[in-house]
Formats: sequence, C-alpha cells, structure tokens
Amino acid sequence: MSSKALIRISLGVYLIIFFSYLLGPLVVMSLTAFNSSGFPSVSPWACFTYEWFNVLWNDSAIREGIFYSVIIGLGTVALSVSMGLAASIVLTQVWAKFRSTYYTLIIAPILVPGVVLGISTLVFWDRLGNFLGAGDGSMLSNLFHNGIFLTILGQSSFIASYAMLVFVARLQRFDPGLTEAALDLGATHTQAFRKILLPFMRPAIASASVLAFLASFENYNTTTFTIVDYKTLTTVLAQKVRLGINPSISALAFIIITLTVFAALAFEAYRRNQARQEAVKQGKAKAKSGGILPSFMTGNPAAIVFVLLAFVAIVVIGTAQKYSPEQCKIQVREAKQAEIQRRIKELQEQRLIKSQSEARQGPDIFGAPEEEDTGGKPSGAFGGVFAPGNLSDDADADQPEAEKPSGGSGAFGGVFAPTNLDNDEGN
Repeated sequence: MSSKALIRISLGVYLIIFFSYLLGPLVVMSLTAFNSSGFPSVSPWACFTYEWFNVLWNDSAIREGIFYSVIIGLGTVALSVSMGLAASIVLTQVWAKFRSTYYTLIIAPILVPGVVLGISTLVFWDRLGNFLGAGDGSMLSNLFHNGIFLTILGQSSFIASYAMLVFVARLQRFDPGLTEAALDLGATHTQAFRKILLPFMRPAIASASVLAFLASFENYNTTTFTIVDYKTLTTVLAQKVRLGINPSISALAFIIITLTVFAALAFEAYRRNQARQEAVKQGKAKAKSGGILPSFMTGNPAAIVFVLLAFVAIVVIGTAQKYSPEQCKIQVREAKQAEIQRRIKELQEQRLIKSQSEARQGPDIFGAPEEEDTGGKPSGAFGGVFAPGNLSDDADADQPEAEKPSGGSGAFGGVFAPTNLDNDEGN
C-alpha cells in the first residue's frame, strides 16, 4: 500500500471519528424525540410517535421562554451590533500607539466569566437607580429592575466584543481612500458612511447579527442573574432538567437543529445563486435555462437539498396529523406485563427450589439434627456451641462425680447454668 493511499485512509477515518463525535449526540437526541418512552432514550425502542411535539406545543413555560428569548435576542442584536460597529471604526482610526490598549479594553468582557457580568450588571443598575432617586413604582425604578432590560445590557456587554471582531475582519479589506475621495468631492461624513462604508459592511453586519442573536439565545450564566421575574428558554430548560425531563426537550432540540439546517441551506443556495448571476453578468458563465429544474436550482446543490428537505418536512407534518401510536403502545404494555409475570414466576420457582433444598439439607445451627448420628461430636454451623446442653451442667448429668469438670461443663464451662444465678452456692 502506497503512502498516499495510507494518508487518504487515515484522513477518512479521522473525519468519520470527528463528525461522529461532533454530530453523534445531536442525532441521538433527535431520535429520542420520536420514541414513546417517557424518558429520553433510544434503547430500548418502544413505539414511533409524534406525541412529544404536541407536548412541547402545549407547554406554556417553553412557549413563554422562547418568546422572551426572541425579544431579548433582538434587543441584544440592536445594541451589540451598534456598539461593535462603532468600536471597530474607532479602532481603525485611533492613534496607533493607543490601538493595542484600546483593543485589549474592548476584548476584556469576553474574558470575564458570565456569572460576574450578570451579578455586576444587576448590582450596578440597582445602585444607579438608588443614586438617581428612583423610588419604588417610579418609571426609572421599573426600568432599572426590569429583567428584560437588564439582560439585554448584560449580554450586550460581551456580545458586542464578538461583533467587533467580525467588523474588524471586514474593515481590514476596506480601502480608506474611498471615504477620503467622497469627502474631497463634498460629501459629509454621514453621507460617506451611509453611501460607502455601510454598504461595504453589510455582509459583516448580517454575520454579526446572526452571531449576536445565537449567543444571546443560548446564554445562561449572565441571564440567570439578570432576568429577575422573567424566564428565557435556557432558564426554563435548566429548571426542567433539575425537576426531571421528558422527550419534549428532545423535540425542541430537533426543531432547532432542523431550522438551523434549513437556514444554512437557504443561505448557501442564495449565495451560490448570486455568484452565478454575477458570473453571468461578467460574461464568465452562461445562463442555464430550459431544463427540468427551475433556474435557481440549476447547478445549485444546496437549493436542491433545501427543496428535498422541505418536501420531506411537509410529508412528515401531514403524516403526523393522522398517525397514532396507541395500538403499538398497547402491544408494548402487554409485552411488558408478560415479561413481568414471567420474571415473577421464575423468582417463585427459584424460591420454591431453594426452600425445598434447605428442608432436605439444612442443618440445625444450634446442634445436630435429632436423627443424625454425629458420633458424640457437636455439629451444626456453630459446632453445637449453642446447643441447650452446653449452657449448663445437664450435659454431664450422667457422668460420675469424679469425671465432671470442676469448673462446670459445656462450651462455656456452665457459666450460663440456671443455678449460677442463685447465691446459695456462695453461702
């Protein structure tokens, strides 16, 4: 085997292990959403069902958590993207000797634990409200103690740093001469920003917005201290995990994974379609038409996969309206009852056999059985030391007085003999 073939095989094995480690838990969790078992599990498989999606839909705490998570996510996007864009522009224009210090200050919130950010946000705005004289019931008091407002501020304090990194990467390819030329031609700074810089930053703004929303949606450490009276999806799920979960959580995970895959495919299909149209305009490619597939799917694998998955999703949703697993559940319940009865019967038979064996072979732990000849030696599990005759001198009653032990007979020297309890011998 050549070295190139060995390298390819090793690379293939590595990729299989890597993606299994990366995607394996997601696949397993997705499968548990369709198992009728009351606890999320794949094995043993009970019945195929869609009931956990219905349980998820009827869970008011989950719906409320998703609603507030979306509201907080949108507010975080608006605030963090604005701060990140402003910070990135300042970074490119600040004095060169101060740039590294400024960059460190902007990145610092990423290094601070989320718990510290949450507690500090809560304490700071509470003290600020008291300093401004915001009494109970006033508008400022309600604002400074509002969980949604505090959570948006707490999350934006570090998500803005992520957004700034995205903008800095985009600005490194920007030509400042374009802005200078616009200013030389009489444009104001606002016009130059709106007409030149902002269109150039549009892809970065979209990427930063998605990143900020996802970071806000899944955040727990900061949110759990700033949310106060409200609940987000992460806090609701954490509470459910402590109290016990059911496969409806797996159904939620499957929905999130599916939406993520659809969004990624839609974006890739749109990007490929735009690139093809640009190539056609520049004369680098020819327009494809007249085939079986629509124009946006021609030469666009992402669009084809997106359409196929959308068709499968529609079929599954339509099937879920009519499919019922009740008959399967009845069969599984009967099989479990039969298995329980079989095990009970086996245990009863084992106990019966054990009791019969003990009745035939079990010795008397206090001495030898009456019908067994031991040759004058004590028997039993304890050697007959607890036999009634060993507790007194009765065992040597038939022996001559000269042959009786001076200290008493028995295993314990007659110390437990009834007569030893009387004081007559001492008199």
